[in-house]
This record gives sequence, structure tokens and C-alpha cells, in this order.
Amino acid sequence: MAIRINLDVEMAKKKISSGALAERIGITQANLSILKTGKAKAIRFSTLEAICETLDCQPGDILEYIKEEDDG
Repeated sequence: MAIRINLDVEMAKKKISSGALAERIGITQANLSILKTGKAKAIRFSTLEAICETLDCQPGDILEYIKEEDDG
């Protein structure tokens, strides 16, 4: 996938655990884990907003576009 999730990096910078972040933004730890590992197919803007508010960051700090190499 061409979108990289850097949520774990931002969480480490702010020294916040998965449990604490999940509780503050109102999602389960399982759903937060899916986001952190990049296995999520989508993210609600309300969830992204809550993450950014809690971690005091911008969406671009969490989501990164990586151009995939063309094999053909």
C-alpha cells in the first residue's frame, strides 16, 4: 500500500500508550492496533481528528504517501 501509517512514531514522541490513546479517542485497543499496523482499509475523519487533537499533531504526521515503484 502506498500510504504509510506513522502513528506509533507519534505515540512514542508523546509517550502515550495504546491503551491510553484508545481510551482518549474513544476506540477499542483492537481497532487502534489495526490502525498502527497499517492494516486498516480506511479511517474516519472524526477518528483522525481525535488522534491529532490528543497527540497535538497534524494528519501529515500520521499519514505518509510513499510512491510505489512501477515494475513494468
